[in-house]
Amino acid sequence: MVAIPRLQWSMILGVLALGAASALAQNELRSTFFKDADAAKAAADAVEAEWLSPRSYERGMREYRDAEQALERGRNIEYVRTNAAEAANYFTDAAKAAQLAKTALAQALKSRQDAANAQAPKLSPDLWEDAQDKFADAIRYLEGGNLKSAKRREIEATTLYRDAELVAIKAQYLGETRQLLSEADRRRVGRYAPITLGKAKQLLADAERELNENRYDTDLPRNLAMRANYEAKHAIYLSEIVLKVRDKDLSPEQLVLLWEEQFRAVAGAADVIPDMQDGPERLSAELVTYIENMRNEKQALEQENADNQLRLADMEEELRVLDDRLGGATAERTALIQRIEAQERIKEQFEQVERMFSNNEARVFRQGNTIIMRLVGLTFSSGSAQLKPSNFDLLAKVEKAIDVFPRSELIIEGHTDSHGGDDLNQKLSQDRAESVQQYMINAMRIPSYRLIATGYGETRPVASNETASGREKNRRIDIVIKPNLDVS
Repeated sequence: MVAIPRLQWSMILGVLALGAASALAQNELRSTFFKDADAAKAAADAVEAEWLSPRSYERGMREYRDAEQALERGRNIEYVRTNAAEAANYFTDAAKAAQLAKTALAQALKSRQDAANAQAPKLSPDLWEDAQDKFADAIRYLEGGNLKSAKRREIEATTLYRDAELVAIKAQYLGETRQLLSEADRRRVGRYAPITLGKAKQLLADAERELNENRYDTDLPRNLAMRANYEAKHAIYLSEIVLKVRDKDLSPEQLVLLWEEQFRAVAGAADVIPDMQDGPERLSAELVTYIENMRNEKQALEQENADNQLRLADMEEELRVLDDRLGGATAERTALIQRIEAQERIKEQFEQVERMFSNNEARVFRQGNTIIMRLVGLTFSSGSAQLKPSNFDLLAKVEKAIDVFPRSELIIEGHTDSHGGDDLNQKLSQDRAESVQQYMINAMRIPSYRLIATGYGETRPVASNETASGREKNRRIDIVIKPNLDVS
């Protein structure tokens, strides 16, 4: 290791000290001269001035960088001060221009954000780029003080952004369907399964029409697209079967027997004799009846089990408390017995009400002591809350059912499916519930203090909104009966 003489060490330390002092001085100068410029730049960045006012912002950045380089190179202090001050002025102008752009070009900005949310840069890149160019033109005109030209470009940009958004939404919801139909056309499915393929194409057209009319309510278009997918796949399958029959790889008799075999498998699981000597209609009806009976039995068993569990828990708790006490047991045991008798009475009343309705009129079930009548036979015209005369016979049965529970509290619940806007569905469900409530007051003479009408819109589905039958079940009126346990 080479020793460094003391004199050289002193010189090195002196240079380092001078360097440190110089750096410290430079930092102090920077904090002094760049304070306003840094604050103005931060304010400009906060309002996105880099792209809403690019000309002023870029000029500010040039002056800012020049000031930094001048300071680093030790140039005249006045030069640094001037550049930093100019940068601050440009950034301030850029921030003001950006704020003006957010107001003057608000419609384009909103449309741009909507299109971005729909993934338009990825799913509709050409329209997105055209819109971006028009928006950039609008910003340049606005910065130049030409508001009229800026507004004209804003209108063009807004239209392009909305077009890009719609194309992107369609790509998300209809892309798979279009691919399936393209594949079907490539296979010439229309020659062998034209009816089913026609359904798929019509459903796609319906979905596209719905998106054109209201791109933000996607429940119905999504459902239509799913049904179109199903029909397209089904058409492809059917065309393959038809081709096999045409090419004599499968005879018509073999085809029918193959399908009947599927029926036999289901009939075997249901312990139903698969009688298809005159076709599958009779067997199909028997299987539907079997499934409906099984569903009803399952519901009854679940309710009975819940009732028994609740009753058992209540009795065990009450008896445990009573056994722990020394006095007053007789009166409390009597009260417990009376409550149990009241619950038994509600069960009998429930069974009485349940027998009043057919499956096509109402489904009646219990939740604890509460009785729910789901009026599946009560229907409204689309978008209407007006009761139909055809509903009056069912409502007469509802009145008899309510009479079984004197002085009970009654809640009329209105429900819709998921198609349509949330606010519209909420209002429609409330209007329908109030329509039934008003009928009960006027025709059934039920005091208004016993009645509560509540609309839940689409928030409480009881079935899938993806199928027509499921949506039909969700469009309903439920009558909730809360019995008075003190009624003897």
